[in-house]
Amino acid sequence: MLRSVQGIVLRSMDYGEGNKIISLFTPELGKVGVMARGAKKVKSRHAAVTQLFTYGDFVFFKQKGQMGSLNSAEIIEAHHALREDLHMSAHASYLVEMTDRMLGDEEGSAYIFEQLKAGLMAIQEGKDMQIVVHLYEMKMFELAGYLPVTDACVSCGETTGMASFSPAMGGTLCTRCRYKDAVALPIGEGTYKLLKLFPRMDMRRLGAVQVKDETKNQLKACMRAYMDVHIGVQWKSRGFIEQMEKYNI
Repeated sequence: MLRSVQGIVLRSMDYGEGNKIISLFTPELGKVGVMARGAKKVKSRHAAVTQLFTYGDFVFFKQKGQMGSLNSAEIIEAHHALREDLHMSAHASYLVEMTDRMLGDEEGSAYIFEQLKAGLMAIQEGKDMQIVVHLYEMKMFELAGYLPVTDACVSCGETTGMASFSPAMGGTLCTRCRYKDAVALPIGEGTYKLLKLFPRMDMRRLGAVQVKDETKNQLKACMRAYMDVHIGVQWKSRGFIEQMEKYNI
């Protein structure tokens, strides 16, 4: 069957002497593997459109249970900047790696597609990469069914006075309940406001936010710990980001 879809390239792998296999994320079909014959060749019409992060129109032939074969493609947004800047590339890679590893094959989600598309564009436009990543992580938690409780105390239901975040208990704790998790992470008012906002916020509405370093550090600690406890995946791209942070690259 011939399919015509918009898609974002999540992975691009060399195959054989001149071919590439790409993993496309599409709103209708979810993740789809597609063979792009001859795409490794410099003069190939498919060379540019099969690069990582590329957003475009793709036409491919696919039979049930088999890999697709690319017929034609047109670039909508090449995202050159995401591949040329080390920090942008690392953070954009984390977005596509989460999408690739947390969605099953042919598991479509138009909403997640729009969030990823907006996230990549936000990084390219120079918006705060850390905030973009944390907002997208929250979308992934929701998709996986592990959305943390951030609008009230996860223990007693109190809606004011949040003092800490407990990855193990699954959300925020108020001042009266923070003793229930000795290793819960302390959070300030700014961190709590963002944790509460993220589940309801659409990536397409993200503006040029200004967040204090202390708030960003608390937020990073909360989101990474929650990811490790509930998702438990060793993210290659996040590991690279952590190395850059460690050595101030």
